Amino acid sequence: MTDLTPLWSPLQIGSTRLKNRVALAPMTRISATEEGHATDRMVSYYEAFARGGFGLLITEGIYPDAAYGQGYLFQPGIATEEQARAWADVVDAVHAAGAKIFAQLMHAGAQAQGNRFVDSTIGPSAVAPKGEQLGFYRGEGPYPVPAEITTEQMEEVRQAFVSAALRARDAGFDGVEIHGANGYLLDQFLTDYLNLRTDEYGGSPENRVRFAAEICRAVREAVGPDLTVGIRISQAKVSDHDHRWSGGADEARVIFSALGATGIDFVHTTEYRATAPAFDDDGPSLAALAKKHSGLPVIANGHLDDPETAGSLLAGGAADVVALGKAALANRDWPRRVRSGLPLDELDASLLAPMADVKDWELELS
Repeated sequence: MTDLTPLWSPLQIGSTRLKNRVALAPMTRISATEEGHATDRMVSYYEAFARGGFGLLITEGIYPDAAYGQGYLFQPGIATEEQARAWADVVDAVHAAGAKIFAQLMHAGAQAQGNRFVDSTIGPSAVAPKGEQLGFYRGEGPYPVPAEITTEQMEEVRQAFVSAALRARDAGFDGVEIHGANGYLLDQFLTDYLNLRTDEYGGSPENRVRFAAEICRAVREAVGPDLTVGIRISQAKVSDHDHRWSGGADEARVIFSALGATGIDFVHTTEYRATAPAFDDDGPSLAALAKKHSGLPVIANGHLDDPETAGSLLAGGAADVVALGKAALANRDWPRRVRSGLPLDELDASLLAPMADVKDWELELS
């Protein structure tokens, strides 16, 4: 029997004190208003996880600007003061229930499939993401070919992340997580086949991580020490589940070292299985590589539903926090159940069908 006590020990990440090491992973739920405002339904949704014992909640991806950032229709934003005020109700409810909450700031880039501000997309190069848009997020058909982002637009994106982080701070969030994973804009820069640039942002891993590192540094400097700042990193994408970094462990060293040098407080890795080797059959996990090369606390996500697997990951030192996605949807009170030795429920597939939005019966469970 694995010792589960590491799950319940407190932890300091940046300016945020967590009561335990079990986090809610960010999950797109497309349940905001059409104008991108958080709703009472979302207040109840996030509050339920806080009351269920999760020490940290990380929100779904929130778009940072009124331009190319939005990825999905009915996705929440934090591009305006009105949107930020709507999020304050979520934050207040989560805090009252005893948890901390980070805002995940996401620019969709070429992987956008629904944007009320523009009809086109931008990416590091004019290369479309692989695969098809997601029906349960209201998408249809292949992803369009994006326009190559200009240096002027890159500066606008940097400023959008900074402004969004400042609004998140004003709304009461404990921290922000910059979304550099899952095929969205910053991950597109990291991806060799999507980034064909010949300037200082393309080519080598050192160049491809530059934009993400610049945004991390800019946000860190803008918000000051009282807001925790981190970044989420993955290899696989919404549009390409099988992608792996072509440079293997050496590329991981470059990426995580560069991000760790920006002054941020944590790295959040997400893989299909957090405990699996990142590259070789018997090599370290992506979380372990992030921990080694960034020197920062690591949040790990990916099939950590089983408490013993989650506890072992922490006990082995590969990560400092486990983030649960589908397991949390199935068990809003996963921490409370595990601590009490109660059985865990399987995920009800109807949660994600026909749309992956928050269902009425979910709120009744709250």
